[in-house]
Amino acid sequence: MSPINSINLPRIFSKLDNNGDGLVSLNELKGFLDTIGINSSQEELELLVGKTSLDSIDFFLFYDAITKAYIKESKRENIFLENDLQKVFRVFDLNGDGFISCEELQSALSRLGLWDEQCGKDCMSMINVYDTNSDGKLDFEEFKDMMFDN
Repeated sequence: MSPINSINLPRIFSKLDNNGDGLVSLNELKGFLDTIGINSSQEELELLVGKTSLDSIDFFLFYDAITKAYIKESKRENIFLENDLQKVFRVFDLNGDGFISCEELQSALSRLGLWDEQCGKDCMSMINVYDTNSDGKLDFEEFKDMMFDN
């Protein structure tokens, strides 16, 4: 499972590069990781990255490395940490009702820098793909199916 589609990485990098210098600082990286539910300390990031900032190539390689490490760990344990997925679900379930509506999906994707008006027209169709009970929103089980879909 990868929480972010790698096609969106250039756009994410651009959004994280607040000052436009072509680099993402460890503080900016930590903020992004916290947003998607991957909590780490500044010291852990410094040890892991070995630099004070990342250019776009380093950022893509970092993302690839943590994704591969996550997949490898999941396969080794043969368990997906349901608590982590619930945290990600709560990022999207803004009102805490146990469902992700089209509006909540749009709002969460906007906060992550992954929303633009052109894809807005497809919000409902994005939900409908995994909405097995046709209620117009995603419950946790439908969300899990979406996250595990390759």
